[in-house]
Amino acid sequence: MKILSDFIAIILFFIIYTTTKNIIWATAVALIVGIIQAALTWMKHKKLDTMQKVNLGLIVVFGGATILLRDARFIMWKPTLLFWFGALALGISQIMNKNGLKAMMGKELKLDDSIWNKLTTAWVVFLIFMGVANLIVAYNFSEQQWVNYKLFGTLGFMIVFALAQGMYLSKHLPKEG
Repeated sequence: MKILSDFIAIILFFIIYTTTKNIIWATAVALIVGIIQAALTWMKHKKLDTMQKVNLGLIVVFGGATILLRDARFIMWKPTLLFWFGALALGISQIMNKNGLKAMMGKELKLDDSIWNKLTTAWVVFLIFMGVANLIVAYNFSEQQWVNYKLFGTLGFMIVFALAQGMYLSKHLPKEG
């Protein structure tokens, strides 16, 4: 259910942009929804995880700059910065021998450290790729194509990556029975 709530702002951004062709209005809706989601999470759990804080900060700063300066480039940079922050956080945790993925998911998955390290490396590479891909679309295609990519391209890449990760994990999960 959390994954669906994470996409609400993106879906509403897409709907508003598609119906109005106005990236400022779409950004304003995404900004408001992002703040509301963070407030609701805070009221329920009395905390936000690191990525929620980063996402909130980026949408407020870059969404706000887009609205105030009427310049779509700011909101177009937001996904790249979020992806690269995630890659940086995972990479630094890996360098410090504190596997970030294992810390987040280690209670659900029992894997050897070598598998956790390979998964983390795959995530770092994937997140860097996602940031670069976003910039390629943002700077080489129309605003409408970037908006479509933001929803469908990002989601498509995430699904393909999750399926590949699932296939890899299926070979390394402990056998039950």
